[in-house]
Amino acid sequence: MKKILMALGVVIVVIIGALAMIPAMIPAERIQGEIVAGVKSATGRDLSIQGKISVSVFPSLSVQVGNVALANPAGYSSKDLIRLGAVDVRLKLLPLLGGKVEVDSFVLVDPIITLETDRQGKGNWVFEGPAAAAPAPSVTTKPTDKPASAPSSAGVSDIRLGDVRITNGKLTQIDGKTGARQEVSEINLRVALKSLSEPLSAKGSLVWNAKKVELDLDVGSLKALMDGQSSTLGLVVASEPVKLGLKGNAKGGASPGLDGALDLNVPSIRNLAAWAGSPITMAGNGLGPLSITGKLAAGPTQIAFTQAAIAIDAIKAKGDVTVNTGAAKPAIKGRLDVDMLDLNPYLPPEGAQPKGGEGKATPAGGGAAQTQAKPAGWSDDPIDASGLKSADVDFALTCGGILVKKIKVGKSALNLALHNAKLAADLTELALYQGTGRGRVALDGAQPGVGLDASFQLKGLQVEPFLTDAADSDRLSGTGNFDVTVAGQGKTQRQIVSSLNGKGSLAFLNGAIKGINLAAMARNVTSAFTGGAQSTEKTDFAELGGTFTIVKGILTNNDLAMKSPLLRVEGKGTVDLPQRSVNYRIDPKLVASLEGQGGGSAAGIVVPILVTGPWDNLSYRPDLEALLKQNVQNVGKAVESLIPGIGGGKSSGSAPADGLNPMKLFGR
Repeated sequence: MKKILMALGVVIVVIIGALAMIPAMIPAERIQGEIVAGVKSATGRDLSIQGKISVSVFPSLSVQVGNVALANPAGYSSKDLIRLGAVDVRLKLLPLLGGKVEVDSFVLVDPIITLETDRQGKGNWVFEGPAAAAPAPSVTTKPTDKPASAPSSAGVSDIRLGDVRITNGKLTQIDGKTGARQEVSEINLRVALKSLSEPLSAKGSLVWNAKKVELDLDVGSLKALMDGQSSTLGLVVASEPVKLGLKGNAKGGASPGLDGALDLNVPSIRNLAAWAGSPITMAGNGLGPLSITGKLAAGPTQIAFTQAAIAIDAIKAKGDVTVNTGAAKPAIKGRLDVDMLDLNPYLPPEGAQPKGGEGKATPAGGGAAQTQAKPAGWSDDPIDASGLKSADVDFALTCGGILVKKIKVGKSALNLALHNAKLAADLTELALYQGTGRGRVALDGAQPGVGLDASFQLKGLQVEPFLTDAADSDRLSGTGNFDVTVAGQGKTQRQIVSSLNGKGSLAFLNGAIKGINLAAMARNVTSAFTGGAQSTEKTDFAELGGTFTIVKGILTNNDLAMKSPLLRVEGKGTVDLPQRSVNYRIDPKLVASLEGQGGGSAAGIVVPILVTGPWDNLSYRPDLEALLKQNVQNVGKAVESLIPGIGGGKSSGSAPADGLNPMKLFGR
């Protein structure tokens, strides 16, 4: 036994000595030449090794190389795709002889990677060497052949990682078309893995846009993932502008995926956007803190985010969303329930002027120095309806309330459905100033241009508080009811408006028009238009309303009617929607009835009012010509009734009982 042990010892010493002498027997120049030739054959690129090559076998199989660079082909601004300051690879020898890979150390020092596209969009990471261009060998499958199985860990019994590090790395991305450049620097990463079946830990950091980003990854078992099974997964990405955490499970194999609890925290959305290179210029002081939590489940063709809790500034919401990418286009289904939607933080402050010089203040003194913002018109730009064809959507939105400036909207519900380029938005519930409403807007992008079909109904709206909050005006009060249906089609805004057809009705009950007294106006035309917003005059009414039709963009109303004690008002005219202009006539009449709603017949003096001009600068004036003509006819009829024989009638031969009474000339 002693001799056997001595012989075995001698053999071991000889083997160790032989392994130790291998590097001395193979010149470094030959090793370098083999490496350079192999890289050239595989990639078609030149590999330069300007540093020293050191190879050893004992006590570990190790290679150290300094100053290595893989060149770019012609046409790129950067010289190299990859440049390494130093590479140190050491494998434990004895485990390797037993089929196990134990990495004693794998260190990349000062790696610099530059990913660049040329002017044609081709990336420098696309290789065209002989190996890349060689056709794949043909494979004939016999009926008895077994189908190929998913990759697994069976090829290597185990891998153990010792000192695995990337030190002071740098990654640069360059767009050859635009010249845009992104850079990630100070990349430091350390990986620890005792075995494939034990946890993998990767920790590191990098600097992007002057902010440090820390990374922390934990995987329960790489072997399970390689075998197509599940393993625990933990990921944390943390920086000053954003922190993202995911804790759950990952699955490998032919159908990879992950699921777990997602936690996203952003101290300021505006700061995050600025850090990402897309500053938000939207007015208002909103878009501050953001937090999102929920359950994430992602597979090859579906992503689901459920039990979501979302907070943006003071807005709180809950919901679910699922995105399925397995079909020809994505299918999105979900819901979102918002407690209170306050939009004021996202609106420009009161009195803020729009950019571009529009809406400048008018200089004092008037004259040519005065400038006014030109009113916007309908656009002639083609409408891009491609977005309606990009996905299928079924989404439900509910809101406990909405605040827009001073306008307060109560509980509302909206359902969105988008299929085959046809979008339907159904407002199934709306609470607005004690009124309730519903509506529907449908857009059809399947035909040339866009088809529009909309309807809206609202009942019980308290008009005065609504106008007070919406327009700082209380000049109209009462209870409003509205019913509108409209449809159109076109390739531009102007075409759609010009094609509109529809109908509708509006009615106001038991209200008043403040700032004007139509009864007094009818009696005294000289003071008819001296009132204003500050006037204490008002016109009470029991009913005010009418119906309208829209034909090719022209809205026509012929039955506007207001019923009020001692006063009736009728109106008719048109609103030219394409030209954004109004041509309307209002006829108030004094009557002898104190009845309002459903009162007696109207008769008396008429003072017509003309409302004309562009709807952003309407003109109000009395129709004096019609007034004179109307009342001359009234005077003639009065004279005829007072003086027998005038007007072709037969005389009775007697004078009127009360003689010629001038007051009757005016219907008094």
